[in-house]
Amino acid sequence: MSIQILGTGAYVPEHVVTNDDLSRMVETSDEWITQRVGVKERRISVNESASDMAEKAAFRALEAAGVSPESLDLIIAATVSADTICPSLAATVQQRIGAHCPAFDLNSACSGFMFALDTAAAFIARGGYQKVLVIGAERISRILDWTDRSTCVIFGDGAGAVVIEPGSQYLASKLFTQGTSSALSIPAGKGNSPFYEKEVGDYRVVMNGQETFKFAVRRLADDIKEMCDRIGITTEELTWVVPHQANIRIIDLCARRLGLPLEKFYMNIDRYGNTSSASVPISFDELVRSGKLKKGDLIAMCAFGGGLSSGACIIKW
Repeated sequence: MSIQILGTGAYVPEHVVTNDDLSRMVETSDEWITQRVGVKERRISVNESASDMAEKAAFRALEAAGVSPESLDLIIAATVSADTICPSLAATVQQRIGAHCPAFDLNSACSGFMFALDTAAAFIARGGYQKVLVIGAERISRILDWTDRSTCVIFGDGAGAVVIEPGSQYLASKLFTQGTSSALSIPAGKGNSPFYEKEVGDYRVVMNGQETFKFAVRRLADDIKEMCDRIGITTEELTWVVPHQANIRIIDLCARRLGLPLEKFYMNIDRYGNTSSASVPISFDELVRSGKLKKGDLIAMCAFGGGLSSGACIIKW
């Protein structure tokens, strides 16, 4: 049994932080950020939590789907920046929107939404689950080192969501993990135990840009090629690719490795930066609402993140 997407929704904070704004905080410039990453501005929360943004994206997805919160059978949220360890972000959203179903979080960094979507598809396939809300939500700004120009210029805050049910759109998926913390990590901090002696880093994003870059280009292209081969299509038959919005150079190299024009890749990195697990659902929601999708279009969604991890799927609209 496969799934179909009933509705999408997204939310980003109103506060805009431009490259020029950041150049007054760290040693950087609009030219440096634009050329190396592709970001011109990003949205940063000043008074909204990750749960607040997730709630708004969820309501928009439910409205687009024509589904009431009471009819949901499951909520899965992907995040690395939840407001609390307990309750989960998904549980908080469940309470706020008035749903009465199981809800839980999962974490695969920026690949999290793809892992959550595939997990939701598996729940539907096993039976007993008809309507599932899948969310990616991040207030990544709260775990950045705002003195580190290699990371603070890349990220932004936001949330995206989809509502799915049994159907025939989900043609293929691919999840991958290569366990390592050398490329990208977010230490949890030492905590409160007076007995623990091991040194632990501060609770902030730490990234080896070159190592992450190489992993990302290889995985995005390989995952898409593998899925296309599995369902018997060529990469040229893809109508759209919705990639994780982390770096415009990564997307460009992925397009070249796939032999596809960059115009097939939906991009909004210039406006939002890298919103981690919210990146793909925000982008997909914009593509859906743009009116550019036609019945029968083949869309690949793909992401990579800490772990290291990657996740991808192909859907037929």
